[in-house]
Amino acid sequence: MIDAAGLIVTPGLIDMHAHLREPGDEEEETIWSGSRAAVAGGITTVAAFPNTEPAVDNEASAEFVVLQSRRAGYANIFPVGTVTLRREGEELSEMAGLAKAGAVAFSDADRCLRSAEMMRRGLLYAKMFGRPVVAFCEDSDLRCGGVMNYGKVALRHGLPGIPAVSESIIVARDIGIAEITQGHLHIGQLSAAGSVALVKQGKEAGVMVTAEVTPHHFTLTDEACEYFDPNYKVLPPLRSQSDVEALLGGLRDGTIDAIVSAHAPHAAEEKAVEFVYAPFGVVGLETLFAASYTSLVEKHGFELLEVLAKLTINPARLLGLEAERGGLSPGKLADVAVFDIQTDRVIDPEGFESKGRNSCFGGLTMRGSTIHTFVAGRQVVSEGRVLGPSEETVAEH
Repeated sequence: MIDAAGLIVTPGLIDMHAHLREPGDEEEETIWSGSRAAVAGGITTVAAFPNTEPAVDNEASAEFVVLQSRRAGYANIFPVGTVTLRREGEELSEMAGLAKAGAVAFSDADRCLRSAEMMRRGLLYAKMFGRPVVAFCEDSDLRCGGVMNYGKVALRHGLPGIPAVSESIIVARDIGIAEITQGHLHIGQLSAAGSVALVKQGKEAGVMVTAEVTPHHFTLTDEACEYFDPNYKVLPPLRSQSDVEALLGGLRDGTIDAIVSAHAPHAAEEKAVEFVYAPFGVVGLETLFAASYTSLVEKHGFELLEVLAKLTINPARLLGLEAERGGLSPGKLADVAVFDIQTDRVIDPEGFESKGRNSCFGGLTMRGSTIHTFVAGRQVVSEGRVLGPSEETVAEH
């Protein structure tokens, strides 16, 4: 029996965009540590992106992710397979084998498909397996070595900027391709006002296009980069206040379907360098709900159920998992999260279950702490503590 008086009980959250680094960069994160971080944030299902080494571009590599998820025994980790072999953008991956092994989507992760023809083929093949293609939309020529948003802050400090049009120009291209293929295009990590408008136009025209956004993109602007803290260096970059307002509008009117963490852990020494040389990315599994609730519900007046839909039901539908996940109705798996939305909490990255400490929310006060998490009816978080042995303990044995 769980006394949930004063708490809220929700379906386990579904994060459809995270980078767990295994195989290849286990010093940054493993499926084990990422899975523990997920349940610590009330997330019971994670779509793991394929920018690993080697990339998840064949049946065996997808099966490895599924196997490691089962071994970890915490959140359900579903692989996202690549669109192209080795994410090189030249030849389609083994998409049939990836789908067979459990891949819930296809994406070349943080690499934009430069070839429109390759995107066309990818959408056609993904359509055969009922999977979306998650597009990273950035014209690399327009990015041209940029490290943050092209705007006043970048100009003031003489830093190379990434213009918003580098995103929206690819969003427009890919929506056009989705229209002729009738495949499911999912725009990953929207950051620009122009992109939101294009997605809205595509939906109104009947194109199968959906979109996602991260908490850091709808809560922070490029002003956060004023003091060159590498924990605010993300890709796509933090944009202007007008872009943030457009993202909030897209969340409110349904243009944006899902909220994701885009969890991207890095070793401390990688981020502890000058802003220009630091890698892009921040961790987000353990702050996904708290950041979303605090910003959207507490600050901007969103309805709680409206926000929860973008963290549960919608991602389940987009990934084809709605039969068993994303709700609390009879017949679904008992993936359940219990949150405290009344008590303030100061975000302390040093206490994260993730190996990554590169959070852009460290030191901020939020509400929405995870109290309990259940995966398929089994309790994995109790009173805010992840149950079971730590990875270090298991390694010792």
